[in-house]
Amino acid sequence: MTRTLRGAIALVGAAALSLGAVATSGAAQPGAGNAAQDDIKIGLLLPESKTTRYEKFDRPYIEQKIKELAPDAQIDYYNAAESATTQQQQVNTALAKGDQVLILDAVDAKSIQSSVQKARDAGVKVVAYDRLAQGPVDAYVSYDNRKVGELQGRALLEALGDKADTGQIVMHNGSPTDPNAAEFKAGAHSVLDGKVKIGKEYDTPNWDPNNANQQMSGAISALGKDNIVGVYSANDGLAAGIATALKSAGINVPLTGQDAQLDAIQRILLGTQTITIQKPYKPEADIAATMAVNLAEGKALPRDLIPTTVTSGSGEKVPATLLTPIVVHKNNIEDTVVKDGMYTVAEICTPTYAAACKEAGLQ
Repeated sequence: MTRTLRGAIALVGAAALSLGAVATSGAAQPGAGNAAQDDIKIGLLLPESKTTRYEKFDRPYIEQKIKELAPDAQIDYYNAAESATTQQQQVNTALAKGDQVLILDAVDAKSIQSSVQKARDAGVKVVAYDRLAQGPVDAYVSYDNRKVGELQGRALLEALGDKADTGQIVMHNGSPTDPNAAEFKAGAHSVLDGKVKIGKEYDTPNWDPNNANQQMSGAISALGKDNIVGVYSANDGLAAGIATALKSAGINVPLTGQDAQLDAIQRILLGTQTITIQKPYKPEADIAATMAVNLAEGKALPRDLIPTTVTSGSGEKVPATLLTPIVVHKNNIEDTVVKDGMYTVAEICTPTYAAACKEAGLQ
């Protein structure tokens, strides 16, 4: 019987999945077909660890689901530490080890294309995770990234209120090698353009908080602290560096983020960050793991696992699942990240944040 992910998809509801349907070919590729569970070998390649989600959530959730579906499966784990070259070498290692499926979160979606092609040539399937790698990818799971940017942009406008046209905002869009960053940026611009004046705008290599801190400090010097009314940050890692620069300059303005990192939730409670975007990791991880096990067993992916298609930067049409992101603000922390089990109230409300938690009704 073909494995499905009805349980995981139910976690986020039917609205989380895009409409439409497409199925992959039932024919197994050489090297990827009909493996017994004790022969399954899956390579998990994550891009970095500065963003806390990868080691705290993505890796354990993916490994847990693989073991649930195929208890004897071998999982080879790699973290590229933000290096595209290292990740290419890790793909080579995974292929040499005989991994039948790669779950790949690309450091650089374009440069990894040759490695994806190498995997295809070896009969190895590739599941693109969170970021859509270029090349002949077999399946993809992520969130609706343009929607993320739209939600961030709307939240920033709402927080600015009548100050939207009284000063300038600064935009930090994330890594130029990450295709998701381009989609966040496009979504944010679709909401913000014509409604705010963008004083400075940056791409931030490697999603590095230190780079974001330096960029924000430069923007403050160039624009003047009194002329900045808000900051768009594409994720919480960047927001951490930005918030430090704002605090040093004595500025407190609306600031966005993404990933619902613990420090971002705490900044939201203190009022030094306005919102973050939660992309529940477990449903995404469960879907990726289920895709990988199906492909390792030589099975076609069921329609409820790939209800839509996306087009990669290299032009491939890739069967996909896109989930729906959630805005987290001061008044819904308990109903989002706490309810979903990302953090306990005790983890959030350490002594430094106790008073802010009490004020927000988070106890």
